[in-house]
Amino acid sequence: MENVRSLIDILELSTQEIDELVEVGTKIIEDPAAYAHKCDGKILATLFFEPSTRTRLSFESAMLSLGGQVLGFSEASSSSAVKAVSGQFPSRVSSSWRP
Repeated sequence: MENVRSLIDILELSTQEIDELVEVGTKIIEDPAAYAHKCDGKILATLFFEPSTRTRLSFESAMLSLGGQVLGFSEASSSSAVKAVSGQFPSRVSSSWRP
């Protein structure tokens, strides 16, 4: 299995990692068909605790364009995810979900 890393905060990335992300993003924009199946079999869990329709839809659109799937909720009030689940934060619990 490939080394998977969750990203919660942009501050977790180095300048080099951000530059690499911008470079890959540019390549995707230039040739979207080459990346249409890069996320086949992957699930993006979106945990938006504040209403952010534009951001949520941007993330969902990007993942679907890469061939992946999305699960999540649109705001914290629509889910019990704001509560601790068995003493763990929702992001840790959802990270164990597999397709």
